[in-house]
Amino acid sequence: MKTILRLFFHLLYHQFAFTYDLVAAVVSLNRWKDWVLNVIPFIEGVRVLEIGYGPGHLQRSLLTLRHVAPRPIGQSHSQDTALRHGSGQVRNLVAVGIDESAQMGQLAKRNLRRRGFFHSQTNSSQQPDSPRSSAYTQASLTRGIAQQLPFPNESFDTIVATFPAKYIFDPATLAEVWRTLVPGGRFIILPGAIITGRSLLERFMAWIFRVTGETPPNLPEILHERSREPFAKAGFHVETHEIAVKSSLVFIVLATKNHIKEETKYV
Repeated sequence: MKTILRLFFHLLYHQFAFTYDLVAAVVSLNRWKDWVLNVIPFIEGVRVLEIGYGPGHLQRSLLTLRHVAPRPIGQSHSQDTALRHGSGQVRNLVAVGIDESAQMGQLAKRNLRRRGFFHSQTNSSQQPDSPRSSAYTQASLTRGIAQQLPFPNESFDTIVATFPAKYIFDPATLAEVWRTLVPGGRFIILPGAIITGRSLLERFMAWIFRVTGETPPNLPEILHERSREPFAKAGFHVETHEIAVKSSLVFIVLATKNHIKEETKYV
């Protein structure tokens, strides 16, 4: 089963990337994008890197994000409220994305170009402009892997990944994230969600998630134990959050970069 699933997800993220949005919408009962947007209240600063940007939906939301008043962590979030609240002053986010899939890169650029957020292309042989050197509201996408981020030290205020594969817990990934975050910077991971609704269709989809191992029933405990030691060793202080969204629970791992790696803390 695991081998078949690995092949399925590989094809979905590469050769069949054009079907990704449809599949994600079906398996989540059209909640996938709402789940993803719940990372936004956790973002701090204006220099933001997304690891594994996929079709580019979070990139688009970041680039349209206006300055909002601080919201309590754990409060449900939607794109509409993010754009309506606050002073209306544009934050001019430096939104950068990196993904290893060439097919997803093409899909994201096409999606962002339609909305006027992408005008130039960066390929895998080019290093993106340093996020410190520009302030713009345009997408900057590059191809690469999380274990070898092509950015200078302390380039970002926040790094985010939604529904990533197991590479996100790789010590090499954590080391690169720590290197490229400013002191006190945030690494936000949305590793999964659980459908909690009681309708027949909701229970069926929740069962599918469980039997495929995508959202085991003890996911909170797994996340806590899985992130505790590796993140502490990498120099992060870790918290986990559960957010109720449309008859489902979204899980967020919030890792804050310690000023020195020797400061390891557990919660």
